[in-house]
Amino acid sequence: MAKAIVMDHPLIQHKIGYIRRKDTGTKDFRQMISEIAMLICYEATRDLPVEDVEIETPLCKATAKELRGKKIAIVPILRAGLGMVDGMLDLIPAAKVGHIGLYRDPETLQPVEYYCKLPADCAEREVFVVDPMLATGGSSVEAIRMLKERGCKKIHFMCIIAAPEGVALMQKNHPDVDMFIGALDDKLNDHGYIVPGLGDAGDRIFGTK
Repeated sequence: MAKAIVMDHPLIQHKIGYIRRKDTGTKDFRQMISEIAMLICYEATRDLPVEDVEIETPLCKATAKELRGKKIAIVPILRAGLGMVDGMLDLIPAAKVGHIGLYRDPETLQPVEYYCKLPADCAEREVFVVDPMLATGGSSVEAIRMLKERGCKKIHFMCIIAAPEGVALMQKNHPDVDMFIGALDDKLNDHGYIVPGLGDAGDRIFGTK
C-alpha cells in the first residue's frame, strides 16, 4: 500500500495556515505555494538513490554523493500545479518539467484530459506529480494512469492540502505511488471542495476570481 506521508514540519504548517486565510492576496498566496512546495519537495526527495563519485576539492581528492540515474521530472497537473513548480526547481534546477492538462467536469466531477507533454526520457526518471489540492482524487488518479501508460515506473505525488476521500482513491488505484501531503483536512463538501481547505487554488494563484 502506498504511504500517505503528512508533513509535520512547523514551517510547512505555519505557511499553510497563512494561505488558508481568505484575506491572503494573490501575490502572497502564490509566493507561499512556491515555498511550501519547496519544503515538501525537500522531504519527498529524502530517499532518492545516490552513488559515490570521486571529486577533487581545493585540498585533495575525495568521495562525494551524487543523484543516481536519470534523476527527476516534475509534472504539474494544470493549471494549479504550475504554482508548485518554481519552488521545486529552486531545489532541483536540473529537473525536467512535463505538463498534464485535466479539468474536472462540474457535473460528474470526473477528470477530462486536454493536454499531455512530457520529457522524452520521462520513463527513466523519478517523476513527481504535483497539484496543490487532492480533493476527490480523480484528476491525480488519471494523471498517474497517463504516466504509467507512457512507461513511467517511479512515480511520487505531492500536494499541499488533501481530503481523506482523495487519499483513499489514490491508494486504491495506485498502491505503488507514495503521497507527500502538506495537511490532511476533514472532508469534501457537496461540491467536491476540501473543507476547511483554502478555496480554489488555481483561482487564488492566478488571481482569476
